[in-house]
Amino acid sequence: MSRIVACLLIVVAVCAGVATSVPARRADESANQANAQQLPGARNEINAGEFPSLQAAIDALPDGGGIVRIPPGEFVINQPLQIHRDDVTLEGAGGSTHIRNETTSGQSAIVASPPDGVDSIWRLRIANLRITGNENSGHGIHANKVDEIFLEGITVSENGGHGVFLDACYEDPRVCDSLFTYNKQTGLALAGCHDIVVAANHFEENQDAVTCMDGFNLCMNGNNLDDHLRHGVVIENTYGSVVAGNMIEECQGTAVVLDRDCYGITVSANVIAHNFGGGVDLRDAHGCAISANTFTIVPKRGLVVGANSGRITISANNFSDSYIGNREKRPVDDQQATGIVIEEGAQDLAITGNVFSGLDTVAVATDGETAPRVTFANNLMRDVKAGNE
Repeated sequence: MSRIVACLLIVVAVCAGVATSVPARRADESANQANAQQLPGARNEINAGEFPSLQAAIDALPDGGGIVRIPPGEFVINQPLQIHRDDVTLEGAGGSTHIRNETTSGQSAIVASPPDGVDSIWRLRIANLRITGNENSGHGIHANKVDEIFLEGITVSENGGHGVFLDACYEDPRVCDSLFTYNKQTGLALAGCHDIVVAANHFEENQDAVTCMDGFNLCMNGNNLDDHLRHGVVIENTYGSVVAGNMIEECQGTAVVLDRDCYGITVSANVIAHNFGGGVDLRDAHGCAISANTFTIVPKRGLVVGANSGRITISANNFSDSYIGNREKRPVDDQQATGIVIEEGAQDLAITGNVFSGLDTVAVATDGETAPRVTFANNLMRDVKAGNE
């Protein structure tokens, strides 16, 4: 080999080495740069699709919590999914993420509660997924002592218990933009909760839509309740709450019930339509305002002030049939409308500025002795049964 050829081979070899080493070096530099730019404190998200079960994915969360993302698919479970730590988000891909509970012994689909020796867990969020059960399963979600729980964008249907049961979830529970249908018990059951927000949800054909027991400060706004097998909203032993701007239609029972030492509650600006067992029943309520509601074609006891209730303001409500200016919209057998019933024992009532029209009853009837200290003023009555009290 001549000296010239040898030199050329050396040059080619050197160039080839440079050509192969530069990209590798650049890749290493990019990887090092990416590692250097990683956000301090960041934890990796959990992709449930990479685990053998949903529970395994939840168990993979670190002590500091994190997010478990569940991909689209139907995921059959035969025992509850357990969550026992703070700051957990369980999020699906909408209705295409379907958790189906096949248990038949009353077990719930998701159970969240503190571990032994811990008073409560905090900041659980469940979002964007569907949970179904069967008539022999338990609740869709059962959360016990979970503070600042947040449920949004979930569909909870056909469970043998409640759709969602929030039990002693004391601090700031929020339930928004969700759908509760065909659950054997209550769509959303609240017990021992405080500063509650229930907003912009749909409730369809559960036993009751919403129950709030032994709580404080329920804020229930902008919900749609339809076709319940018993009552719409049942509130007991609760104060400082508002039920406003909801549509409550065609409950077999009563649209709104206040019972067992309720006080300081406002029921306002709701449409209470075609509920077969009654409109609003104040069984044991005090210092409450019933205002600006539309009681339309409520065939039985539009508003009842019970024997154990008093100091009630009833103002600016409309009690009406299906009259639309020149005729009735509904057929004769489906246009019954009723007014107010005051049971014996009720007292201290201000009934002002209401409209009573097209009623099959008197505007205000007393059941027994006339209630003491009742103001009835500035009300309008048209086409109501004669003999108003």
